[in-house]
Amino acid sequence: WDSPFHTACQAGPAAGTARWFLGGRLNVSVNCLDQHVEKSPNRVALIWERDEPGTAVHVTYRELLDLTCRLANTLKKYGIQKGDKVAIYMSVSPLSVAAMLACARIGAVHTVVFAGFSAESLAGRIMDSGCKAVITYNEGVRGGRIIRLKTTVDDAVKNCPSIKHVFVAQRTDNKVQMTDRDIPLEEEMAKAAPVCTPESMDSEDMLFMLYTSGSTGKPKGIVHTQAGYLLYAALTHKYVFDYQQGDVFGCVADIGWITGHSYVVYGPLCNGATSVLFESTPVYPDPGRYWEVVQRLKINQFYGAPTAIRLLLNYGEEWVKKYDKSSLKTLGSVGEPINNEAWQWFYHVVGEGRCTLVDTWWQTETGGICIAPRPSEEKAEIIPAMAMRPFFGIVPVLMDENGKVIEGNDVSGALCIAQPWPGMARTIYGDDQRFVDAYFKAYPGYYFTGDGAYRTKKGYYQITGRMDDVINISGHRLGTAEIEDAMADHPEVPETAVIGYPHKIKGEGAFAFIVLKEQTSHIDHVKEELKTIVASKIAKYAVPDHILVVKRLPKTRSGKIMRRLLRKVVTEQSSNMGDITTLDDPSVVKEILDAYQKYKEKSSS
Repeated sequence: WDSPFHTACQAGPAAGTARWFLGGRLNVSVNCLDQHVEKSPNRVALIWERDEPGTAVHVTYRELLDLTCRLANTLKKYGIQKGDKVAIYMSVSPLSVAAMLACARIGAVHTVVFAGFSAESLAGRIMDSGCKAVITYNEGVRGGRIIRLKTTVDDAVKNCPSIKHVFVAQRTDNKVQMTDRDIPLEEEMAKAAPVCTPESMDSEDMLFMLYTSGSTGKPKGIVHTQAGYLLYAALTHKYVFDYQQGDVFGCVADIGWITGHSYVVYGPLCNGATSVLFESTPVYPDPGRYWEVVQRLKINQFYGAPTAIRLLLNYGEEWVKKYDKSSLKTLGSVGEPINNEAWQWFYHVVGEGRCTLVDTWWQTETGGICIAPRPSEEKAEIIPAMAMRPFFGIVPVLMDENGKVIEGNDVSGALCIAQPWPGMARTIYGDDQRFVDAYFKAYPGYYFTGDGAYRTKKGYYQITGRMDDVINISGHRLGTAEIEDAMADHPEVPETAVIGYPHKIKGEGAFAFIVLKEQTSHIDHVKEELKTIVASKIAKYAVPDHILVVKRLPKTRSGKIMRRLLRKVVTEQSSNMGDITTLDDPSVVKEILDAYQKYKEKSSS
């Protein structure tokens, strides 16, 4: 792998000229910072669009390098060294980007945890990865609300003996409790040297871990390495979005997700771009926020999630039309398949029918975009709501249920990738076997994406959605087993089954079927408690929209819950239940249908 990366980086102007040490070694932070500081130190690297409207902060490459080196030296002072794991639990800011790059500079491995996750979720990730330190803020600010980050970290690290230090930065003026373990980050950085020699890293050394949901309950620590990941993030950033030097790139994702890693931080900075950090929400202080930011910061590429587009579409066109969006050249959609109505609105209302709109398909595991309408021949057709064309080096195949490759066009099957690519994940941290089982066992010799796809008559790819027990809520992947495990903690709830159902704004929502103990009264109270449990064990976005009490769940004779039947009930396809002969007692279907009808009538009244 070293040599093709080396050649591609040296030859490819797209990824800048990558800096390599002897023997195919490199440092990611040098490629993202130092090489640009040498040529154009005052170029703006980051524009931090803070939660407070109209208070953008511009950070040059020279300033970001200074910030990164001081933070790196602070980490080293407190014993963080090459190979150590560091958790980052912060809202989007120049300091959180510097924290990622500081880890990369000294060879430490960062694991960013989305700052909306609960203390229990954070603790689980810290324990699984064996982090030695956490970097956080006293508080976060989002949509005009204060988020108590340090309090959550305090709750989490109570149960994490591996944590030696918690570095606390100040996002607000509010005081938080500090203990001997806690270190005031800005005070220490002010004392630290502004120069930090970068660690020489092998191209296959770990760069970061990022936890993602699987179909079983326990999140997986996806491992990405140095050279292949950076090359792939940089090339996809340049070619999918047609990024040109001087453009302002606006990806509104949080750094807690892979989109933030690849298209807010590593891809754009490797290419010497100006990247926007968006701390707020699409509707704060009003539903015109994105477009006001586009006008004020003169954003050229705008990359966001279909769930936000669907939300904004409901507020009407006037919020978009109020603002000058003439700077926009490319629009992008990420996180889940975009529906046709949202695509048309994004293209015609936001892009005024003149911007290229790329619907991008990829995953935490792929490191970067794998299927998207661009790059392509100039002015090649783009079909609405379709990812279409594989990126360089990506070889998609569709498989049938017998594990055979489906040839020809106008066919559907399980989406697999037939050969390795630079950005692919290398393993699941601490569990190589789970990595093999999850991605390579179903179709030996191929990477199985977990998604189904349709190949059109012209040979383009359209993603049709997950094929396993994973749902996609507002672009965030979540195993239904995770929600079920959380709800199972309630003493009155012996059994649960959670499925995904179509949701007008979020794409998918969670619908929970629960069985209660016989003597249980106060059913509404139990439902509220279940919602609180899910929010505290996972995150607020994981809370089911609907909880339906049933006498029993549809099970096979071997005790397996038949979730597909529950999906049919909720999507009102009960006339087409398919084969129910394997059910232990087929009369359960009518029972659940009756309960669902009553629930629906009660909800609508």
